[in-house]
Amino acid sequence: MKSLPGLLWFAAFATALSAERINHEGRLLGALPSITQPILFNTPEADAVVSAMQIMPATSPWNEDVSRRPVLVNSDAMIAQITADLATDRRTLRPFYEMNYVLVPDGQPTQSIHFFNYPDESDLDGGATPNGLYPIPANMPVETWPRGTGSLTLAQWQQDVNNTGGDRHSIIVKPGAGFIWETWLARLVGSAWQASNGAKFNLNSNALRPAGWTSGDAAGLPMFPALVRFDECERGMVEHAVRLVVKRTRVGPIYPATHQASVGNTTDPNIPAMGQRLRLKASFVIPANWTNAEKAVCLALKKYGGLVADNGNFFSLSVCPDQRFAANAFSHLSSIALSNFEVVQSTSATQGPRSPGEPSADAGGDQSILFGATAALAGSVTSPTATPIVRWKMAAGPGAVAFADATQASTTATFNLPGTYTLLLGADDGVHAVAYAATTITVTLPVDVARSGNDCLVRFPSLVGPLYRVEWSPDLGPNPWEVIADHLPGTGGIMEIADINALSEPRRFYRVKVLP
Repeated sequence: MKSLPGLLWFAAFATALSAERINHEGRLLGALPSITQPILFNTPEADAVVSAMQIMPATSPWNEDVSRRPVLVNSDAMIAQITADLATDRRTLRPFYEMNYVLVPDGQPTQSIHFFNYPDESDLDGGATPNGLYPIPANMPVETWPRGTGSLTLAQWQQDVNNTGGDRHSIIVKPGAGFIWETWLARLVGSAWQASNGAKFNLNSNALRPAGWTSGDAAGLPMFPALVRFDECERGMVEHAVRLVVKRTRVGPIYPATHQASVGNTTDPNIPAMGQRLRLKASFVIPANWTNAEKAVCLALKKYGGLVADNGNFFSLSVCPDQRFAANAFSHLSSIALSNFEVVQSTSATQGPRSPGEPSADAGGDQSILFGATAALAGSVTSPTATPIVRWKMAAGPGAVAFADATQASTTATFNLPGTYTLLLGADDGVHAVAYAATTITVTLPVDVARSGNDCLVRFPSLVGPLYRVEWSPDLGPNPWEVIADHLPGTGGIMEIADINALSEPRRFYRVKVLP
């Protein structure tokens, strides 16, 4: 037999390094799906979009890791005050199904919305006072729909046909352009929308509203970045701070809030301010039998905490009213007493992750190695202000990765299965957002193509477990690859597949795919 050139490709072949998008949590985001029509929040289509978004910058207060921030000097007194302000049967955390949202395309037509309370503190966005000009779709949801609105249709709830009232927040998200529009007391009257006020936020900026201005929320903060969503609970981690409500707040907001809503205009320092950050204590043990959604929220409360955004009659956080959440998805959270929380020292607009001297990381170039070989990872990190904690981890891949020393930027890695792996190098100085960089390692099996009469024999080593597909092409061009054999179970040894009468063609190229 005569050996001929062969080619081995894998189904998980990755894109170039430059295409990798990594969020502040170190999760690969993938490409943002195209939006051609409005998408409601409680759909798989919405999940696909928001899970591919970097919602606010990595340095945003919403994405700030406060797990290592020092505790406020008067934390105990403030927690005691928050507790004492509540009725005795309301002194635990309450998850409330509240704000929803709609995703719209960049070309979504705008329409007028009348701001009847605070047009002077509203973003009119091209409208003429007291009217804003917002990209409102016909299916814009209003707070608590559909989970808290009984049998009412969306159209009926938009109009509030039963005069139920309530806060009636609305949120419009334009992922492509990177903006959100939020309102309070939204209602469709006839064919015209009205609301108390409206605010527009840039998803790619840490810019705040003007000092003293409110937003859809009392604190002048955006609501969308704070919502507990279905997609992130399914992944097992809420990747941001949550929106918290307390009974009362003091005069004077603190960063990142811009507006106060003090009941009684108190200046008592033991009463929280709008923008105050609370954190679930590290000592709180998350029970193993809690739901994935509850665990995801608790992990967020420990790492990112929550920002005080409004006054109310409970100590609560806001969850999207997504009907896909099970009835008991968050039921255990109401057992978490306020004593399990602490108040952390807040950072300013130029402190924490927004301060100068952030670290950087370089994971090195992409590589292709043979299965069984060792990949040399030539990573590097820089940090002007502190020695960072360095950590390699696998972000994607078909098998497991073993690092010689995952705490060193320059190290080696081996892989237990062939395929394409994305590895992340992180540099964490404890102050700034973790700097991430990615490299792609393609681990291939050696392949051999031999002639046998008028046939070609495609031979390759296999592993027990994976399935294989053998294909051929005449020119490596755009023409579809033809399948010779499909879903072949690996044997753990050399596999041989015959391509009958292959030599009747002028030339053939072969590839073997390891199926996902």
